[in-house]
Amino acid sequence: MLRAFSTAATGMIGQQTMVDVISNNLANINTNGFKRSQINFQDLMYVKMREAGTEVASGINSPGGIEVGSGVKVGSTVKVYSAGELENTGRPLDVAISGEGFLQVSMPTGELNFTRDGALQLNANGQLVTVTGYTIEPAITIPSDAVAVTIGKEGSVSTTNSSGSISVVGTLQLARFPNPSGLTAKGDNLLAETEASGSPTVGQAGSSGFGTFQSGFLEKSNVQMVTELVNLITAQRAYEVNSRTIQAGDDMLKTANRIVR
Repeated sequence: MLRAFSTAATGMIGQQTMVDVISNNLANINTNGFKRSQINFQDLMYVKMREAGTEVASGINSPGGIEVGSGVKVGSTVKVYSAGELENTGRPLDVAISGEGFLQVSMPTGELNFTRDGALQLNANGQLVTVTGYTIEPAITIPSDAVAVTIGKEGSVSTTNSSGSISVVGTLQLARFPNPSGLTAKGDNLLAETEASGSPTVGQAGSSGFGTFQSGFLEKSNVQMVTELVNLITAQRAYEVNSRTIQAGDDMLKTANRIVR
């Protein structure tokens, strides 16, 4: 009977974690380039009271065994990289990535992080940076005399000065990973490479395997409110059922105690 308490407790802990993941998804429903996370559960070890195939009589083997599980655990949380809706902003420095790939971001430590957030800005030196101020890699500087900036589908950044002269000042590149779900979230819409993600392959937008840039658009979160709310209700009901399992076990122990008395 006591095993039921610990087993149900693991279920409650698991559903609590699921609610935490759902709440983070919903909190970031308006975050540029955000990818929703989903939780994967795994069952815990089993207590085997009788192995399948055990001889129960002379020449007769049991077709099944007796085993009781110990509950559930959170196996992993993974990001789902389905495309988010593209929102037309009309701002020339806003770029959405249509297809696979991440923008590269140079961190103060010298390492590279990656993002799908294309809300690019200019710093005091005219360099393209993220909303937080981290420099886009490769570094691109917009001349101070530029009156217009254009970003092409392949990532070429062109400027027009007051005399109408057009110049290409750089090209945005994309990085892609064998397993993007293995990237680790760093906050500030940034992701970092891990052993699970594999090493990035860097290339030009529009080439084989890479997406393209859509200037004047932003990729919104891929969180679907209805889906998350259904998952939230499911997690809440599962939490309640596990708590009732503990209550049922407690009632059975009370009955056993009354018999002894």
